[in-house]
Amino acid sequence: MSTIPGSVTHVSGASVNGAASAHPRQEELRTLVRITNVPTAAGREQRVVRELEAWIAARPELKLSTDAAGNMLVSIDGAQDGTAPLLITAHLDHPAFVIERLIGPGTVEVSFRGGVHDLFFVNAPIVLLTQGDRQVRARLIGEAGQTSPAGKHYLAELLDGQSGKGLNVGDIGRWEMPDSEIIDGVLHAPACDDLAALAAALCAMDGVLKLRASGKKTGDVRLLFTRAEEIGFVGAIAACKLGTIPKGSRLLALENSRAFADSPIGGGPIVRVGDRISVFTPWLTSACAQRAEEVFNGPATARASDPTNVSRKRPWQRKLMAGGACEASVFCSHGYEATCICLPLGNYHNMPFLTEVQEGRYDEKAHGPARCAREFIHSEDYLGMVDLLVALGERLPGGEGFLARLDKMYEERKYVL
Repeated sequence: MSTIPGSVTHVSGASVNGAASAHPRQEELRTLVRITNVPTAAGREQRVVRELEAWIAARPELKLSTDAAGNMLVSIDGAQDGTAPLLITAHLDHPAFVIERLIGPGTVEVSFRGGVHDLFFVNAPIVLLTQGDRQVRARLIGEAGQTSPAGKHYLAELLDGQSGKGLNVGDIGRWEMPDSEIIDGVLHAPACDDLAALAAALCAMDGVLKLRASGKKTGDVRLLFTRAEEIGFVGAIAACKLGTIPKGSRLLALENSRAFADSPIGGGPIVRVGDRISVFTPWLTSACAQRAEEVFNGPATARASDPTNVSRKRPWQRKLMAGGACEASVFCSHGYEATCICLPLGNYHNMPFLTEVQEGRYDEKAHGPARCAREFIHSEDYLGMVDLLVALGERLPGGEGFLARLDKMYEERKYVL
């Protein structure tokens, strides 16, 4: 059964609270494991907020402001130099349950805030969390016959003879599953989307702070953490409407996106060209790709003109990723320059065998009843995302790069015309 933050989780088989792993970037992996184990839901992100507040308080160089919608904006004191800010963004929520009504001593009504196929809700085991983080095991027993704009409602029966004492309306629940751990380089976690990206943003900011402490110049790098993305980008829309995002900002939306055969887990972080809604700001996507070529020592895909012995030090990808939508489309639609960097994700929204489920050929005899499971990403993809973000914080190539190359080629070769 899942446990709550502070319990023992694992990296590469070694306890985070015990013997250290041999991995040279253990601290960044500890952050990844810890953050992805924090329970959260759209509109009920307070546990993640507490983690962030503690992280910020330990760094006196950072300033935190919160807008009227609860979105969090983190900036570096003294970094505002008049240049356009670079905002690294991630959302604080993940698909999960919220208690809507206490029906009796052993029954509650919950809503589910996020997108998961109906098949996974049939008699499914869940864990409800009191405000004091006591865990109450329960089982879904059917739909409640009503919905709200945030999602469908279900009835849940408490297990093990437990009462609902300590549970309150607004408390959250999640699928029953093990804690976060890294096994053979792969993180398995209750919530990679979007908490793995949030962890990468924190580690990237630490990287930027180290550069500044060493005397190196960086851009005006800020972090923006939005709420309630899983029910329709509500926090990101609010950030645009409330003026939370400084004018002229360039936004790098971080995501965990469903992996496909052409965007594999372990293939490196993905510079995402667009989603199913839109194509992102071209020059900013190009700038991220240009910086990725420098960081990873080569293009995402070998060019036909490249020598056969050219190879990248580390992999990265450049993909459309049109299977879903992300906050970059929200920012672009409100007139901001934005793009996305994402991690290829397995068990998207905790749904294993998703292709089979979507095609109506899930084999219950072979696999048992459909049950949600931990999401997973590759730890090296995550570390690659951190490195790319630090590099972008140090230097964001300008939008004139390709145009300057075109002008140069034209001046050199126009004689052939």
